[in-house]
Amino acid sequence: MENNMDIKHFNYLPKEAKEIRIRVFVEEQGFKNEFDEVDSTATHIICYIDNKAIATGRLFLDENSKEYHIGRIAVDKPYRGKGIGGKILNYAESLVKEMGGKTLSLSAQERASRFYEKQGYCKKGEPYLDEYCPHIFMTKKLV
Repeated sequence: MENNMDIKHFNYLPKEAKEIRIRVFVEEQGFKNEFDEVDSTATHIICYIDNKAIATGRLFLDENSKEYHIGRIAVDKPYRGKGIGGKILNYAESLVKEMGGKTLSLSAQERASRFYEKQGYCKKGEPYLDEYCPHIFMTKKLV
């Protein structure tokens, strides 16, 4: 699978990223407020296998905290458990380092926090609700 994999980033929300997020967050998980104003300024990352978009994430600089955040990481169901989410994170971390960032933060669904811990992210603070779903803030120092 790796030989046919490609990861790219865009300074706009591509149709493929939007479709993946709708499938994963809206149709599967029932989130109603999937798209927001951050989408217009974020860097959108897409993973392709055999030129088919199968995963996405968005990266942005929070103007208040001046920290980079990764979010909306979504992998189509048939490709889960194959390390694709980790590849999206690694790609985002590389972009942040190129831009001079020292940390990368995220708001993880609590049920996915173990995945992020395995990727080197640490929980900060207490869980909170985003829509109806428990989330936890996590961060990673980039070396």
